Amino acid sequence: MHIAPPAPSSPAPATVQLSRWLAVASLTALILLGLAWELWLAPLRPGGSWLALKVLPLCIPIAGLLKNRMYTYRWVSLVVWLYFIEGVVRAWGDRAPGNYLALLEVALCLSLFGACLLHVRTRQRNAPATDVVPSAT
Repeated sequence: MHIAPPAPSSPAPATVQLSRWLAVASLTALILLGLAWELWLAPLRPGGSWLALKVLPLCIPIAGLLKNRMYTYRWVSLVVWLYFIEGVVRAWGDRAPGNYLALLEVALCLSLFGACLLHVRTRQRNAPATDVVPSAT
């Protein structure tokens, strides 16, 4: 007689925690980079620019990431591509040091996306199967 192994009761804690902290660290670094870039390191105008406000949308998901909300990981993985595009465009068009900061932004965006992807896939893979009941029509 073959006995199937029990289904995992919760997601792999180590992978979920690792991806969670990588996502939070990448998001925090992206916020700090955006502020430093536009206020001190390479602002568009001397003394800083209003472009620093671009980091405000990045502050919204921090609480959701820390609370392990799957929905937050999903939408952050989509929103991060806007910052990735900005990084690619500015890496191509800005002069040093702005282009180096843009390349760092691209790397942080890829890190954040990878962490969100790993988090969502791990949790979905380890989620208990749900029974689908066909509707009587």
